[in-house]
Amino acid sequence: MLISARRVGPTGRAIGIDMTDEMLDLARANAAQAGLENVEFIKGYLEALPLPDASVDVVISNCVINLAADKAVVIREAARVLRPGGRFAVSDVIVDPGLDDANRADVAAWTGCIAGALTEPEFRTALADAGLDEIEIRSTHDVHEHAAAAIVRARKPAVAKG
Repeated sequence: MLISARRVGPTGRAIGIDMTDEMLDLARANAAQAGLENVEFIKGYLEALPLPDASVDVVISNCVINLAADKAVVIREAARVLRPGGRFAVSDVIVDPGLDDANRADVAAWTGCIAGALTEPEFRTALADAGLDEIEIRSTHDVHEHAAAAIVRARKPAVAKG
């Protein structure tokens, strides 16, 4: 969020969401130490973002959607808070289609938090179902024999479809 706050400049605003008081305290202390006044940290959950509809230009996250129990809800929430024309730009983990339970357990053993990750087609479907388009998913590197880190981008249409 500190990088984002610098990128949007003094007239922009960066908002960080976390569910733990400890991380919020640390983030606020880091922002204060960096002298940033255009960043705000709010307690909340990915599944129920504490932001109004159509209130942000960009939603970013760094490998946390795979931790959510219901990823489709998280993606719908991101789409809800995006302004028309807003961008969804996250890094996350994608797994091979058809990954069986034994390999999911192995992925969890090797990498800890990605056993619940989506496949690329599942991610694309969830983004489209949330009303996002211009979907791009680019694998960046393998994190396991059956999983890869990926950059996931999409956009909320500037004009409502219908």
